[in-house]
Amino acid sequence: MHSDPSEKEDAQSSLNYSFKQGIHPPPTFGSSSNLEALALQTTKNSIEDGGSAMGVPPYFHGPMHEITFSTVDKPKLLSQLTSVLGEIGLNIQEAHAFSTTDGFSLDVFVVVGWPNEETEELKSVLEREILKVEEQYLSNQGILYATNEQYQARMEPSPHCIQIPSDGADVWEIDTDQLKYEHKVGSGSFGDLYRGTYCSQDVAIKVLKPERISTDMLKEFAQEVYIMRKIRHKNVVQFIGACTRPPNLCIVTEFMSRGSVYDFLHKQKGVFKLPSLLKVAIDVSKGMNYLHQNNIIHRDLKTANLLMDENELVKVADFGVARVQTQSGVMTAETGTYRWMAPEVIEHKPYDQKADVFSFGIALWELLTGELPYSYLTPLQAAVGVVQKGLRPTIPKNTHPRLSELLQRCWQQDPVERPDFSEIIEILQQIAKEVDDEKTDRHKDKSPHGFLSALRRAHH
Repeated sequence: MHSDPSEKEDAQSSLNYSFKQGIHPPPTFGSSSNLEALALQTTKNSIEDGGSAMGVPPYFHGPMHEITFSTVDKPKLLSQLTSVLGEIGLNIQEAHAFSTTDGFSLDVFVVVGWPNEETEELKSVLEREILKVEEQYLSNQGILYATNEQYQARMEPSPHCIQIPSDGADVWEIDTDQLKYEHKVGSGSFGDLYRGTYCSQDVAIKVLKPERISTDMLKEFAQEVYIMRKIRHKNVVQFIGACTRPPNLCIVTEFMSRGSVYDFLHKQKGVFKLPSLLKVAIDVSKGMNYLHQNNIIHRDLKTANLLMDENELVKVADFGVARVQTQSGVMTAETGTYRWMAPEVIEHKPYDQKADVFSFGIALWELLTGELPYSYLTPLQAAVGVVQKGLRPTIPKNTHPRLSELLQRCWQQDPVERPDFSEIIEILQQIAKEVDDEKTDRHKDKSPHGFLSALRRAHH
């Protein structure tokens, strides 16, 4: 059973445990460099101190078992696990506790007191004890119970938040019986996009092709679900749910009836007049600012991932390569699409949220001109030009001066010199106000009253 770091669940409800019979040194865990380093350091300290982790001689008589608990870290976890083992009559000979910086814990116990070498019965007894602890925890947290023919919540008071009862079900798992496919609206190398309905709501269904599923693809799918289920913003496409049981893997979102900005510009040959362009840019900036405030880097911001609903509200979509920013504040590895990609990402250098700002600048230029960035170059040629020659799209001469300045700031070679999205929103709103004021003034001048006023001004 795998513990999902996105869920703030109680430790007991997410325990993994494994068994080994015999005597073992403190283990290392190849699946996590942090854990491996901790384990090696623990072993080293144990040798230097001349004893085992608990100061007990390293050799024992009789059947021995090693039990490993893998769970979400929490206060008093070690004492709780110790208590569970004691309840079933096990004597702890060694204990090794490992914690990671991302909130997980591995606790390894070498125990005696179980009469048999076989572990299946021991596992069953442990499961029952853990279930008792879990039920006690849920009772303390306040589970709904019936009284006087109605449900009431019994909860312990908390100084920080109200404890919300849970039935343990994943509310994001799609009921496939309620999911109806209508027709395919798009296709990619790894999946197909369908229009459909879920519980009578219009939805988009992104289905992964079973024959293309790989370990990396599953990781990307899991990351997309993990990110999308956290997001709530009117300028980000709304996640409805997902089917997470292979081979039928899909992600369900709200359906955006007017399609992508890319299709509007390049397939429908649509044009954004300046007021509409600014509205689109503000919509995108608000969505991106929300993501960045939640430490999410999109990493593939482009017009194909900007979708419009029936009210022409624009929303950021497609989090297949998005990542939650690490505590170190930098990320590495190439991702995204070359024509919109920041130079530091192309060069495999560490990058942060400002990589999205660069991509936004290229997308804004695309909105302005209706042209594909570097259309005269292949994507790879464009990437080389951006990195080695400082290549950038040519800004039309009739562009609003403040908009032209913003474009140049967004695609600065040095990420530090690029604005963040909170500043971009302010700049775009100021430009929109100026454009609206100019439009109002022109309208007044065209009216009879405005014409007479202009004449009076001319005579003074």
